[in-house]
Amino acid sequence: MKHYWDEDAPSAVGRIHSFQSMGAVDGPGMRCVLFLQGCPLRCAYCHNPDTWVYEGGVATTAQDEARRILRYRPYIRRGGVTVSGGEPLGQPEFVAELFGRLRQEGLHTALDTSGVGGRDAAAQVLEETDLVLCDIKFPTEEGYQAHTGGSLAAVLGFLEQVRERRIPLWIRHVVVPGLTDGEASLRQVGRLAQAYPTLEKLELLPFRKLCVSKYDALGIPFPLEGAPEMDAAGLAHARELLQKEGLPVG
Repeated sequence: MKHYWDEDAPSAVGRIHSFQSMGAVDGPGMRCVLFLQGCPLRCAYCHNPDTWVYEGGVATTAQDEARRILRYRPYIRRGGVTVSGGEPLGQPEFVAELFGRLRQEGLHTALDTSGVGGRDAAAQVLEETDLVLCDIKFPTEEGYQAHTGGSLAAVLGFLEQVRERRIPLWIRHVVVPGLTDGEASLRQVGRLAQAYPTLEKLELLPFRKLCVSKYDALGIPFPLEGAPEMDAAGLAHARELLQKEGLPVG
């Protein structure tokens, strides 16, 4: 198959945790989803602790991953490709090149990120990004520091870059009983989301504990093992609350 890029040019190396050929929840339409290795955060409700270390996963090149993805073009041509993690901004050269190659082939690109990685890394990737899915984990600096080891200020800095480039935006937020499901906290998340003019959707995701077996296998305690999962009624209440605030809740 002929491609629009130079087959002999050097290609950035990345580390892939896993590949999903037919994803339907990480962006519009049917999509290929790449989960990258490595993440600087340690979120209390993280479902993929096996992605934390950058040394894991499988080494590959952006060119080889583009070739693999293009085999699915008949199925994803009305959807696209999403790169998730781990944290994709931890491998900016790889993601930027991969997205650039795919856009040359007419495919839609989506970045699923926590917004951490630094301004330069974000600028490099956003140059080739059609849609940003950004997870706002907590609406306060204190919440971020206590439960992720990260900083809300860094995420807001990333979102400012998204605003400057006018990239369509979905904001995601995991609703955890007793931690992020309070009405005041949810309204704070809503106010943060409303600040971005390209916001298309606010996704509220229910906290689940399917990840416990991964923590057990790695010998790591799961910080929220004693917390209940988010039930349908609680999630519906959270969605209704933010819909009444005029937010495009999905």
